[in-house]
Amino acid sequence: MGAGSWGTVFAKILADAGTPVTLWSRRESVADAVRDRHRNPDYFPDIELPERATATADAAEALRGAGLVVLSIPSQTLRDNLAAWSDLIEPDATLLSLMKGIELGTTSRMTEVVGEVADAAAERIAVLSGPNLAREIAEEQPTASVVACTDHDRAVAVQHAITTAYFRPYTNTDVAGVELGGAVKNVIALAYGMAAGMGLGDNTRATIITRGLAETTRLGLRLGADPATFAGLAGLGDLVATCSSPLSRNHTFGEHLGLGATLEEAARATRQTAEGVKSCRSITDLARKVGVEMPICDAVVRVCHEGLDPRAAVAELMGRETKPETETLRSNHD
Repeated sequence: MGAGSWGTVFAKILADAGTPVTLWSRRESVADAVRDRHRNPDYFPDIELPERATATADAAEALRGAGLVVLSIPSQTLRDNLAAWSDLIEPDATLLSLMKGIELGTTSRMTEVVGEVADAAAERIAVLSGPNLAREIAEEQPTASVVACTDHDRAVAVQHAITTAYFRPYTNTDVAGVELGGAVKNVIALAYGMAAGMGLGDNTRATIITRGLAETTRLGLRLGADPATFAGLAGLGDLVATCSSPLSRNHTFGEHLGLGATLEEAARATRQTAEGVKSCRSITDLARKVGVEMPICDAVVRVCHEGLDPRAAVAELMGRETKPETETLRSNHD
């Protein structure tokens, strides 16, 4: 459900794994192009999609008889879209979230929104996350990812449905950890992109990744996640890929901000949704709610939504009180 860059590539993964797939697009023209010409002209006009993948603009047609429903839409649109689709979903279908965000207002993770809106038990809901830049996967460059579900057998079933020669999924039962890693890394990637735009070097960039991972881990521990998850593909792996690659929307958006662009100018230049711009506010709201410090995320909110100059944000972060490196991890976990 969703024919953006990641939804399109994930449909290719499913088809290449031998799983018949119907891609839902909100635009009839995209659905027609995928069905008739096996191309998505808006995102990957140069990539031929497998014969096993078809498409429709009719949600009822896409969902009819589907045992696996993959949700790949902007995170802040999930609630309204899923409300329209929920009655069309098979009662025991697995609901797999590809979305990386925290809902504004509720501070709910995407799987929590899915459970509430679709009235689905937690064991039916899974999330996939990892270092998964869509363009590289479309070109069949090897990568790995994590499927997390509280029902391990269901995670394994999804794993089997998406394993290809170029896409290697692992399983996990830490849904919260996998989801938080995917959401927070978008915000850290905005900060990394700003540093790149300002011409700051590898020491600064490595610091942002490392301290960004510490912020993510602190939040995860407070919310009951397994700390090992953040050292894995859905934590460090996804964070490094999203921060460092110019293929990352959040990196590119942040880079424009670091070069002096306004939020509107950066949005026009990027031309795609940078999830971190919206989710940074909901993530810091969640952190405040549970009493966790996230200074990099706070700085990104101030740059994106309060007009703070990125250079001033760097100065503020460097001027914070010094402390032991691991103290805050322990104190927030206790």
